[in-house]
Amino acid sequence: MTANLTRRRMLAAAGIGTAAAAFTGAASAQCRNDVKWDETHEIVVVGAGGAGMAAAVKAAQTGAKDILVLEKLAFTGGNTLIAQGFINAADPVRQPRQGIKDSPENHMKQTLAAGDFRGDPERVKVLCDNAYGAITWLESLGMKFKDNVIQIFGALYPRSHIPALPKGQGYGTVLTKAAKELGVQVRTGLGVTEIIREEQFAGRVIGVKVQPAKGPARFIRATKAVVLAAGGFSGNRYLRELHDPRVKGLGTDNLPGSTGEVAMAAVRVGAYLVGMDFIQSTPGAPAGKKMKLLLNFNVNGSIYVDKRGNRIVNEGERRDVIRDAVLGTPERYGYTVCDNTNFMSYDAINRKAIMEGIKINEAWTAPTIRELAEKMGVDPDGLEKTIKRYNEVFVKNGRDDDFHKQPVNLTKRIEDGPFWACYTGMTVHHTMGGINTNVKAQALDWEGKVIPGLYAAGEITGGIHGTNRVGGNAVLDCFVFGQIAGENAAKEVA
Repeated sequence: MTANLTRRRMLAAAGIGTAAAAFTGAASAQCRNDVKWDETHEIVVVGAGGAGMAAAVKAAQTGAKDILVLEKLAFTGGNTLIAQGFINAADPVRQPRQGIKDSPENHMKQTLAAGDFRGDPERVKVLCDNAYGAITWLESLGMKFKDNVIQIFGALYPRSHIPALPKGQGYGTVLTKAAKELGVQVRTGLGVTEIIREEQFAGRVIGVKVQPAKGPARFIRATKAVVLAAGGFSGNRYLRELHDPRVKGLGTDNLPGSTGEVAMAAVRVGAYLVGMDFIQSTPGAPAGKKMKLLLNFNVNGSIYVDKRGNRIVNEGERRDVIRDAVLGTPERYGYTVCDNTNFMSYDAINRKAIMEGIKINEAWTAPTIRELAEKMGVDPDGLEKTIKRYNEVFVKNGRDDDFHKQPVNLTKRIEDGPFWACYTGMTVHHTMGGINTNVKAQALDWEGKVIPGLYAAGEITGGIHGTNRVGGNAVLDCFVFGQIAGENAAKEVA
């Protein structure tokens, strides 16, 4: 009785709270060293998205012989599969060809500032120092990127690499192929419900409890390590609204598997969660609309307007600033407008989505700005005036007196018809909070101590992006820290 009370006091003092303390009396499965194991592997990876597959492939490349990846959905890829796929890196080859000066130090400085200096500087440094290495590692697996970089929405600088295949298809293809060639086992339809540790808050992590869609639970032992890469909690409405009530009423554009139960299982064996209040929203379908339609990837040459046709924000701003501008309109949504040159620069999947949106009156195209505004239901005089000012004052002079868009993103006039537009609402996109880790991707407890045998990478972790994630840094996070987790897991002594 005394031990249980002491444990509860420790949890409360650490800020985990009464919810985590309640788990202490119901944790018999995850803290036994006498579990009857159904099977054994060297490394068990939880989650088959970008971070999990990167960890598995890198572990195999490092020398691990028996790696099992568990995915609760019926398919692999996770949110990386449906992401836009852009990945940031200071690139010594592509950027100089475009006259862009950059460095890992610059990338780090901007990432920390964008997160209001709430990100861990040590991990941010590792992220940025290893960014170009992640690009070349992916290329060594067969990944193809375009020869130019751009500044995508929320990226804050032109260092976003563009996959040759749309969205996250390329990542999934090369990682699946590499995993198969290296003998990595990948199983779908298996959700992890508990993490097994020698003692609840002491000793090594030695395996997981898995619940198939049908049939009894299974216990899978890991002789070296367990790597957690199960994603964030954007699909958990209660958790996201609990930690940030401002997102109430917003949907999410992520897969339904992002519900946070693996992070909660980690808490029950001592992991500590950080930054849970930092939740990011990005453009998507407004309330009552059906499709997430995007025309804002390339900051240079696209603008956000409201129903009166007025521009509402610097399109190159932080994602939280853009969110607040959109939700701050009387309608709580806006529109993105671009010309045909910008539209045609997007991949076939996104162009096809816009065409489908046109059929249901959620996107529009027209030969003139006035006709476009009329179709949108936006004030034609207002939109014409806005476009004229943008082209003939801001782009012409390389200076945005209204919202201070950077000159590097003021080189493209909106003048090449036909013109295109779509609704721009807000949806919950990325949860910056999660398991606290160190630069080796090891999970840490509430005292900052390493939990032996437990690693984490990707959106399940917290403390890297701070209050606001830079666009293009999430995919990078998956591949930098996924590799680090896999390599270090492989080096564990069984």
